[in-house]
Amino acid sequence: MRIVIVGGVAGGMSAATRLRRLSEDTEIIVLDKGPYVSFANCALPYYLSGTIKDRDQLVVESPEHLKQRFRIDVRPNTQVTAIDPDKHQLTAVAGGEEATIDYDRLILAPGSTATIPDIKGLETADNVFTLRNIPDVDRIMASLNHDAKTTAVVGAGSVGIEAVENLTKRGIETTLIEAGDHILPFMDEEMAALVSRETTQHGVTLKLNTRVDEIANHQLKLSDGTTVDADLVILAVGVHPNTDTAQQAGIKTGQRGGIVVDDQYRTSAPDIYAVGDAILVKQLITGKLTSIPLASPANRQGRQVADVIMGLNRRNRGGIGTAIVRSFDMAAASTGLNRRQLDEAGIAYQTIHITGQSHAAYYPGGTPLSLKVMFDAKTGQLYGAQAVGKASADKRIDVLSVAIKAKMSISDLPELELSYAPPFGSAKDPVNMAGYAGENLLEGLSDNIQFDQVDDAVRNGAYLIDVRSPKELQRDGRLPDAVNIPLDSLRDHLDELPKNRPLIVSCRSGQRSYIAERILKNDGFDVKNLDGAFLTYSAAYPERIQH
Repeated sequence: MRIVIVGGVAGGMSAATRLRRLSEDTEIIVLDKGPYVSFANCALPYYLSGTIKDRDQLVVESPEHLKQRFRIDVRPNTQVTAIDPDKHQLTAVAGGEEATIDYDRLILAPGSTATIPDIKGLETADNVFTLRNIPDVDRIMASLNHDAKTTAVVGAGSVGIEAVENLTKRGIETTLIEAGDHILPFMDEEMAALVSRETTQHGVTLKLNTRVDEIANHQLKLSDGTTVDADLVILAVGVHPNTDTAQQAGIKTGQRGGIVVDDQYRTSAPDIYAVGDAILVKQLITGKLTSIPLASPANRQGRQVADVIMGLNRRNRGGIGTAIVRSFDMAAASTGLNRRQLDEAGIAYQTIHITGQSHAAYYPGGTPLSLKVMFDAKTGQLYGAQAVGKASADKRIDVLSVAIKAKMSISDLPELELSYAPPFGSAKDPVNMAGYAGENLLEGLSDNIQFDQVDDAVRNGAYLIDVRSPKELQRDGRLPDAVNIPLDSLRDHLDELPKNRPLIVSCRSGQRSYIAERILKNDGFDVKNLDGAFLTYSAAYPERIQH
């Protein structure tokens, strides 16, 4: 049997090597349009700063070694131009020569391509690059070594954030330009704001709600009327599936051109399979087909499609999209659905924000951790989670990713037995604490209000109480229109509070204000806790804090 694989990076090469481990008799041919296969594209930004010093470390495997160890025929610099499903043939061009290749099974793993925005002057600009492969990073490094002093990164997703960090570490003045209202679209605005603050504190100029209108003479003209000097411009506005050839062959595609596959990676064409960034997968929570262009799912899919072809019963169960990115000293991680996705899907949900520590607060070296969890307001089913912090954001999101895929509820989180010793965690882990807080909401012991709802509530007559100490208010600032009654003296002021108005209580993180909420509810007041309290509100709206 001859199996031809189009695309030799994560999904394609995982499929090829797994096929060989399962069969010595199968002929395996891998075709890739680029000069390199099996390279670490996630490492590319870190090569810009010299964090990864040796260029050879970017290449995981060479065609020669793959031939020697696995007897795989790897053909780089080979562009597949046509597929004929009826004849089980494809047409490929290498070195200017066109050839027809027969296959018994075909695996499409063409990956994704950087999206190029429509910008005036882009076609003639000589200083604009993308960051998707080794030739891209070689061109960027050549420009950097040609005495580039200013850079602009367009797009504040994961690649854009990583590029900004590493260019800044290289000592280059960097501007980050994002058309949306916050960086990191997979995060919600109040969580992303924590990363924005970290990014700007390291000297990056951040421009939100801003588009590039024109590129000319190493200068960007922006939609806000300003200009930015840029010896080097990196476009990082997203990716789209590289499926033009598949579509021309009549293979069924869906959202944004992603290839539609069944749960064993079969496409609409006989004996043709597809994996990786180019396919649509079932979103486990909504049940809808979506694109999840991440390295880990691509590698898993490559292995599974090889198993399927070799007769093993493997099925793609779908995904939830778990991701993490670092900006300087801060990490932002997410799993499941974010707020926008839940709203678009019409799913009703409840939200909690928890502020904890990376490990026990009394042990030296701990850093704050912000955790957000969203779940069904009636059943407690977990829908999504996000974490931001200098340490252990990955640990908490990994736990919650497993919980979501295992269909756990918010009430299951207190039962999780997580490793604890003072240097590593807390006896009450933030994940456990999220469970306690969510359980209180489900059982009616607490009601919360979100950071973006409180101002309207106050305008409509709610009475906002801040139970922090006067020293905290003086040090950190005040919430607008809040009355300060420290928690420890709250019971002494109950007679002064309006019984005919809803109350909202806030503290620094939400823990003390929950105690205040219980005091007030036990005395008959209509009261809600400001979820995430001052820390979440001030991250989202720093300009509204009164000093």
